[in-house]
Amino acid sequence: MSVDLPVAHRRTTPLEPVELDPATLGHPASNVAAIPALAPQWASLDLREVLSRPAAFLSVSQSNSLYRPGGVQYAEGHAFRGSLPATIRAVRAARQAPNFVSFAWIGYSVFRDSYPGTDFDRAQYASWTGHLDATPEQIAWDDALAPELAELVEPGDSTLYEKALQTAFVGTDLPLELARKRVEVVVLTGIHTDWCIEGNARAARDHGLLPIVIGDATGTRHPDQEAATFERINNYFAPVISSEEFVRLLAR
Repeated sequence: MSVDLPVAHRRTTPLEPVELDPATLGHPASNVAAIPALAPQWASLDLREVLSRPAAFLSVSQSNSLYRPGGVQYAEGHAFRGSLPATIRAVRAARQAPNFVSFAWIGYSVFRDSYPGTDFDRAQYASWTGHLDATPEQIAWDDALAPELAELVEPGDSTLYEKALQTAFVGTDLPLELARKRVEVVVLTGIHTDWCIEGNARAARDHGLLPIVIGDATGTRHPDQEAATFERINNYFAPVISSEEFVRLLAR
């Protein structure tokens, strides 16, 4: 006997896969113009030399959820805001640099019913996806790395998921991976700039590492939040540079 599934359970995506119109969204195609000049403390350093030290490339939360129609966060428009091509440009450059000894593809699921959490965590996570009746298959699709980046994953790369609120330095193998490979510098791309990227940059500093944020390979929920976020990160936690500047600094 066959069982008819609800229409929402027949598709592979948590939401109806409706393509956005970038012209209607009106978002800029890149946030590179919002990246500030280096803060004085970073300008005093030789970033080319810094980027020649043992380094890791960390892509954070660059999933179908954000970049594909039907993803829970697709409506934010990141598919049209430039972070994917900037990330691809940066990771290809890092692959050519022999000092990049670690590549980590760090997922962030917005479906967190099974995660350990406080009352604050449970209330926050429920506000994200508690109203959705998603199947395990739909959740797995939403969590999966965007295909453009999945093509760049190589044997030996790390694939993991954040378990804490906004950092991969708690509850994952990332600190051990970086310590074993004696990494000094971590280069960050991903979504959201003011959430996981800032959180990981702060945590990296507290772990004695040197984080560098590739600004145009990241994005906030709304584009009008990016300039202030870049300013805060750049002033206090880590240099924020463009993907083109990153490529230039890696050129030997």
